[in-house]
Amino acid sequence: MAIDEAKLNELLGRFVTDFGAAGFAGTVVIGDKLGLYQALATGPATPAELADRTGTHERYVAEWLAAQAASGYVSYDPTSGRFFLSEEQAFALANEDGPLYLPGAFQVMVAAVKDEPKVTQAFRDGTGVGWHEHDPELFAGTERFFRPGYAANLVAHWIPALDGVQAKLQDGAQVADVGCGHGASTILLAKAYPTSTFVGFDYHQPSIQQATEAAAKAGITDRCHFQVAPADTYPGAGYDLVAIFDALHDLGDPVGAAAHIHQTLAPEGTLLLVEPYASDRLEDNLTPLGRAFYAASTLLCVPHSLSEPVGLALGAQAGEQRLREVATTAGFGRFRRVAETPFNIVYEARP
Repeated sequence: MAIDEAKLNELLGRFVTDFGAAGFAGTVVIGDKLGLYQALATGPATPAELADRTGTHERYVAEWLAAQAASGYVSYDPTSGRFFLSEEQAFALANEDGPLYLPGAFQVMVAAVKDEPKVTQAFRDGTGVGWHEHDPELFAGTERFFRPGYAANLVAHWIPALDGVQAKLQDGAQVADVGCGHGASTILLAKAYPTSTFVGFDYHQPSIQQATEAAAKAGITDRCHFQVAPADTYPGAGYDLVAIFDALHDLGDPVGAAAHIHQTLAPEGTLLLVEPYASDRLEDNLTPLGRAFYAASTLLCVPHSLSEPVGLALGAQAGEQRLREVATTAGFGRFRRVAETPFNIVYEARP
């Protein structure tokens, strides 16, 4: 066997990057939970100073800071011996209410990796691993990962891109959010359109409980509530807008769910479908973003789909063509792309 040394060295370089990244994810979650990023955003600090700000142990903090600096998530001034966050680092790591907050994504991946034994067994026997079977950190991390993007784009860009939907919401519409999780998307819409009524559905009872508490905290329970129900049998009819955010590809029977959505829409109703950014061809998804989504899909999306009847397992990189096929098979006559971000593609489907 002839080994190409240059290619081997390239592979080893990838290994070093990935090996470091695998462990580094845990350090981001630690920094997030302990408020280390937020504390460092207040000003440069030595390990002792940051430990004092956060009530943590100096030696742990020193090692954590070194790991962050080596990864480019924290900056270091060797002259003063202090670490600091650049404006860009603080924007992405210390502002949970901003449009880009990275620690939530690491929380998702760390939680997913915890259940590797369940997924490994599913590989062997062909069964699935349901969303509800994962570590609870996954549910919180998912909301924290997706909410900033929704907050930045949903009301400002995605709703206006839909044909006639913004006017309906302003006048007073009935809206269903299917697969709502902790209700971040539902609550954002309810706060933006106070004359409309909103209901979020999810099969996962603990998530519905969290969403209900969040709606109460926001003071919108008079027009926004949540209910445990699966995507293909949720109650109600005559909805002016049904939305499903980053969830259709997870379902065992996305065609059945889309058909039920079609049946529950008003005659001139709209389906807002938000899915992970993906191209139709595998070779076009072999990118850093595709890598992240394929990894998450292997651990989370495909296992959940295979845990449900039909088990179509679209995966997180389904692509527009397959999503269009799901919508048209379900009875939708019109399907178009209306917006996109670096992480999502937004579609509109009409009866």
